[in-house]
Amino acid sequence: MTTASPTTDTTGWATWHAAHEAARASEHGFLSVTSIRWLTTTPERFDDVPGAWFVDQDGPVVVLADDPAERLDVDGSLVTGTHRFGDLDSSPAPRVVWHRDDRDVVIEVARRGGSDLVRPRDPAAPVRLAYRGTPTYAPDDRFVVEARFRSFAEPRAVTVGSVVDGLEHVFAARGTLEFDLDGPRTLLAFNGQGDDLHVLFSDRTSTVTTSATRTLDVGAPDADGRTRVDFTRATNLPCAYTPHATCPLPPRENRLDVAIEAGERLPGPGAAD
Repeated sequence: MTTASPTTDTTGWATWHAAHEAARASEHGFLSVTSIRWLTTTPERFDDVPGAWFVDQDGPVVVLADDPAERLDVDGSLVTGTHRFGDLDSSPAPRVVWHRDDRDVVIEVARRGGSDLVRPRDPAAPVRLAYRGTPTYAPDDRFVVEARFRSFAEPRAVTVGSVVDGLEHVFAARGTLEFDLDGPRTLLAFNGQGDDLHVLFSDRTSTVTTSATRTLDVGAPDADGRTRVDFTRATNLPCAYTPHATCPLPPRENRLDVAIEAGERLPGPGAAD
């Protein structure tokens, strides 16, 4: 890693990135995902979750055998036999835990692109155990730019592709961010946490030194639409580490014709073998 420019808050940046790395490599972070199972109407058993899983007209269903090893905790309640999760579009995501041997496996039961899936997160996942961190560019003030947010009169539904063939994601776009970085640039900005904005983007470094898509949180604009885009905090999506992801691709508007040599780089050997 090269030396950062002298005015960059390297201590604050390092603290932020350490926290991001810790969350990524946590017991049930996305490095712990062991598979992604797309459910069909035919019951199937899998080697990393208990029970036979399928989907009916009401949503996902699991049928658990009469065996202490095939018990699930769903939203704090013990589940045995047949359990129906219902319509995932109209109810909060369930918290499903399988107490396996000496560890807890969290089983994500979710809906993506109109299909239901099961995705277990096991603390003993090989990708998580092998993880040694993600390389980054040194934080550099050149890639921290002042921006002006232009809000849409109403949020716009924007459909983007996915790393999974045939799968699409729909985001609510609130407006555009305008800034200068080796020329005038524009980014389509989605809803973030609270009043913050969220951005998916690619640039000239994508698939060369950085992952195909990176993500960035942008602070809430002030009353005049002013905010700051800090590319030194650009991070990788899960698909940079695991094939069991459904990551979105950036909208066409967010494919920047400039090299953003900032933020996280491609995971190297040992990051997620």
